Amino acid sequence: MTDEWYVLIEEDTRVSRRADGVDLKLHHWTLVATHHVSGGEAQAAATAQDAALHYLPGILARHARPGDEPARHAFLTQDGAWVVRLRQRHRECHIRVSTARLVHAQEERQAPPKSLKEKVRGALEGPPLPAKPWTPAPEA
Repeated sequence: MTDEWYVLIEEDTRVSRRADGVDLKLHHWTLVATHHVSGGEAQAAATAQDAALHYLPGILARHARPGDEPARHAFLTQDGAWVVRLRQRHRECHIRVSTARLVHAQEERQAPPKSLKEKVRGALEGPPLPAKPWTPAPEA
């Protein structure tokens, strides 16, 4: 297990789509930044507080003029995460800033390319069976 701390920033991202003559504003949370923090948990908490008080989400940054500062309400939750509400020129959004300890990291691994024989066999036999979904290990 590692003892690497990170500050995670999530944004409520919006995408506008038009369907059947209606404008739809689609919202979803997106992890937009992971910042490695040198030091321990206390340093990560201090960095998260700084991000909560100064980070400017993309939706506001795109329309900001030099010298603009949005209205900001930063809430510290019981678990140590920050929920921040920002408003600027009729635009409103919110972000969540939290700290996390990296406990597992794995690099992507790609299977070797299929041989011609395997490609032909797959075409004749159809697609392979889907992988079995994850289930918890049985209790002993």
